[in-house]
Amino acid sequence: MHAGERVVVNEALIAAYQAASSPHSIRALKSDLEAFDLWCRRHNRVALPASPETVADYLDARAEKGSKPASLGRYKASIAKIHMLLDLKDPTPASLVKLRLQAIRRRLGTAQKQARPLRFKGPVRNVERDEPRGLNVRALLECCAEDLPGLRDRALLSAGYDTGLRASELVAIEVEHIIEAIDPDARLLSIPRSKGDQEGEGATAYLSPRTVRAIAAWLEAAGIGEGAVFRRVNVRRYKAKAAVRGRSIDSISGRESWDLRKTLSKSAVPARVEYDVGEGALHPASVGPIYRSMIQRAFDCGALADLTADDLVRLLKGISAHSTRVGLNQDLFTSGEDLAGIMDALRWKSPRMPLAYNRNLAAEQGAAGRLMVKLG
Repeated sequence: MHAGERVVVNEALIAAYQAASSPHSIRALKSDLEAFDLWCRRHNRVALPASPETVADYLDARAEKGSKPASLGRYKASIAKIHMLLDLKDPTPASLVKLRLQAIRRRLGTAQKQARPLRFKGPVRNVERDEPRGLNVRALLECCAEDLPGLRDRALLSAGYDTGLRASELVAIEVEHIIEAIDPDARLLSIPRSKGDQEGEGATAYLSPRTVRAIAAWLEAAGIGEGAVFRRVNVRRYKAKAAVRGRSIDSISGRESWDLRKTLSKSAVPARVEYDVGEGALHPASVGPIYRSMIQRAFDCGALADLTADDLVRLLKGISAHSTRVGLNQDLFTSGEDLAGIMDALRWKSPRMPLAYNRNLAAEQGAAGRLMVKLG
């Protein structure tokens, strides 16, 4: 097929792709293709079918704009996907594309920026015996207020740490997914679908008694009996109004003289706060900001006493919804769990990411690290 030739859309193939893909995957593909098409139009290139030179130049341009190698890999995959869906020759396997992408990776490096971990007791050696220090989940949970936002935030963070769920999976939890466990104080969480389970085989995670109590308190206070567990809480604050006593006519200005209601007494109105719990689930993008707000509150309350204000600013920059997943991964590693156990607990399909999350801990607790501790 030559540039400019009419592209025929196979409706059945497109429909099959949509049925087989998650909404997130479809949105990502659409976003990537819109960016590629815009670049091609600005540079007088043909987007469909694209030539290897066009794809290679596009990836170079995105790298110059600051895109990381991992993102470039996704853009390349999206271009390949749309060519496949339209029965066009895929330009991405060409040697030119591979070598140019390899050159970018060599120049920039392939290490991905990792979310800062939220570990239960912070950066401790022994998660069972050591006292909490630094940024730790326990302090954040203890500093949550007993109002509706505080109850929700405590339940959200506690469940996020217990399960290591990604943001989209965490906000998808419904009341019906929480089932009984052998331990009467604990529960199991049925996970119908996750990022690594696109075919919906399902998985199960453990909810500790701590999390069960937190979720129960939130659900009762919010009046939630079914559907999404974690929902938006709108807060409306009303200021207090003092009572208005009777005023003499001499105290009323000319502008007020016509309004005799101002001379009547009114009851004082105390300050109050009203909450409105949403019907649907939280948006996944709200989980990270909620975690960061909890950290700020805990610091303001003095619960993170060994952190300075500068420490806080630095730490907050790395906190995301993924921080609980990284933190649980590291706590499992520190407590002596092997790679197979960690992969099973966090539903990993490949050992690459759990090993990457534990790289720094492995260096510290490896043979060289243990020797240096002994040497002092």
